[in-house]
Amino acid sequence: MKSLLRTTVLLAVAGGLLAAPAVAEAAPALPGLPSGPNGQQLLTPGHQLPAVRPAGPTQQHAPVPATRPLDAAAPLPAAPKAQRAHEAVEFFWYDCSHSALLEQPLTRWAAEHQADVTLRRVPAIWVGSPDEAEQRAHARLFYALDRLGEVDRMQAAVFRAVREQHTDLTTERSAADWAATQGVDAAKFRAAYRSAEVDRAVEDAPKLFTQNRITELPTVVVDGNGRTSPTRAGGVDGMPSALDQLVAA
Repeated sequence: MKSLLRTTVLLAVAGGLLAAPAVAEAAPALPGLPSGPNGQQLLTPGHQLPAVRPAGPTQQHAPVPATRPLDAAAPLPAAPKAQRAHEAVEFFWYDCSHSALLEQPLTRWAAEHQADVTLRRVPAIWVGSPDEAEQRAHARLFYALDRLGEVDRMQAAVFRAVREQHTDLTTERSAADWAATQGVDAAKFRAAYRSAEVDRAVEDAPKLFTQNRITELPTVVVDGNGRTSPTRAGGVDGMPSALDQLVAA
């Protein structure tokens, strides 16, 4: 269901999964919530991200001070043309309310750090989830716009279309027709949408999602060494400050 990756937060993480504590204070376990097969508390009943399903007993991590380092993340491939000192990679979904809330603060943060930070975006694809087909379609839309150099201009517009206007952008026709209303050449968009480069990018997206053990959207991974998310940062509004701490470190 669509609320799964909008609000799902795994509040108990497998022992040994994270290499360092988080910047934001860890959220306490909530009484009365259902548990997964290995004892994890889940905000969305009956659903657990398969990419991070623990092999052994789970461990509840105690809250830590906000001054501690961010959690370590699995390495991400470097952007081919990145020339800046740091790289921030955002995992998002167009139909995730918290991803939509982060778009403007993250864009402002990236503009403030344009001299030393490259911002990349990776559309989330959770393989096996009820929303996988929609996520794949949204990922294809994103990568088609990216291939045309239109992401920076249109990212906020896509969020508005999906989240506020409930526009269906999950087919080539609907996506191309909508893109045309935003000033994108429909023929060029269709060519990008069907391209081998976009095919490869869509296939790689779930691998990055799994390798980086994404359990919450949005999540931003910086330099492959740390991450922040709404839960870790105390809310979407706290994520830019958490990113500042990581870049400064």
